[in-house]
This record gives sequence, structure tokens and C-alpha cells, in this order.
Amino acid sequence: MKLGRLNHIGVATPSIADSIVFYRDVMGATKIHAPFDLPEQGVKVCFVDTPGADGAMNGTQIELIEPLPGNASIAAFLEKNPAGGQHHVCYEVPDIHAAKAEFEAMGKRVLGLPRIGAHGTLIFFVHPKDMQGILTEIMEVGVGLEH
Repeated sequence: MKLGRLNHIGVATPSIADSIVFYRDVMGATKIHAPFDLPEQGVKVCFVDTPGADGAMNGTQIELIEPLPGNASIAAFLEKNPAGGQHHVCYEVPDIHAAKAEFEAMGKRVLGLPRIGAHGTLIFFVHPKDMQGILTEIMEVGVGLEH
């Protein structure tokens, strides 16, 4: 498995609205996308762009994640971390199915089948116990990326 580009860092938050204020006023973010619901995943998300090495807004994004009613996993995370915090990291791959097969061949626990994520591309997660304690999202690139 080759390490792909770090696409985003997922940050769970009890309030996307409050987190937007933080990233804008404290961290100086200048490009914050409109929040939107992902009901199939039980979350509301909002992407914050960071500058790339060339100064253009093409760096790693911050994905703010707020649970929608009924979302047990993000709600449980926030029960343990009431102020929120880093939830996952996401790496890009060119072929989601090949990546899934490689992780499974290495004995890594893939959590569920590939599904459409917040960028409109296929994703899956790998269990943190198999990834040095970090919940890891793998995302296919090349299509989607509308947010």
C-alpha cells in the first residue's frame, strides 16, 4: 500500500457553527465551505480549506463533523471528548477496491463496504487498532470532490 496524499483531517465537534467561528477568527481560515447534511452517515459536515505549499487553497482540508440525531458513533466520541477533537485522518488512493483488498490482505480490519463519502467519492475506514490508534479513512480520488 503506497501512502497517498493526506486529503483531510476529520474533527468531531458538538457545534459546526462554533467551530466555524474558531477556524475563521482564531486560525485565520479564509475559505470555509457551507455546512451540509450527510443523512446516510448521520452527520453534518463542513470543510475548511488550508493553503498548499504554493499558497493556493489546495492543501489538506479540515472536515468538521457534527452528529445528526441518532448518530451513535460521533455522539459517543463527543461524550468522551465533550469539546470535540481529532476523529480521523483521510488518505487518497486511485482505486478504492484495490486499496481495500490490500488492507484486508495485510489483516487490517476494514469497517464496512466502500460507500459514498462527503466529497462524493467512494470511501472506507480502517479500524484504529490496526492503524497505530488512528481511525483512518481511505478515499478514492479522480471523481467527485465537489466540496
